[in-house]
Amino acid sequence: MSDSCFICSKHKGTIHTAGKMIYEDEYVYIGHIDKGDSPAYLGYCMIDLKRHVPTLADMNMEEAKAFGMAMARISRALKESEGAEHIYARVSGHGVPHLHMHLTPRYPGTPQEYWGPWEVLDWQDAPYGKGVQVDTVCERLKVHMEANHASGDE
Repeated sequence: MSDSCFICSKHKGTIHTAGKMIYEDEYVYIGHIDKGDSPAYLGYCMIDLKRHVPTLADMNMEEAKAFGMAMARISRALKESEGAEHIYARVSGHGVPHLHMHLTPRYPGTPQEYWGPWEVLDWQDAPYGKGVQVDTVCERLKVHMEANHASGDE
């Protein structure tokens, strides 16, 4: 872990973020974006690799498997639990050089001009919420992931 890395600091507990945890294992952490007093796009999740590596190419095979499984499981939960019709996934690594992936669902009724990983956030009728609304989405996603993991439906 790097002392100067935002994501490493978050996982060490030396800084507090407003995000809500959905899933965690020895390799990955999945959390929902939470902007505290400001509304957050409901279902906007991040997958962090726990070990400090800057890019997808730097993962070992165990991490790659866990990261890929986490991506598939949270994406399935967003579709089946939250009704998303599409999941946008993006990794840039420019702002924070610690591997993390943004996952943004697109919900039915989103006008086509707002289709895209950042565009969905700009739609005036996009589903935003805070506090209890974010917690409720996180709880549904957690329950869905646990139920499907326990049944071996992966």
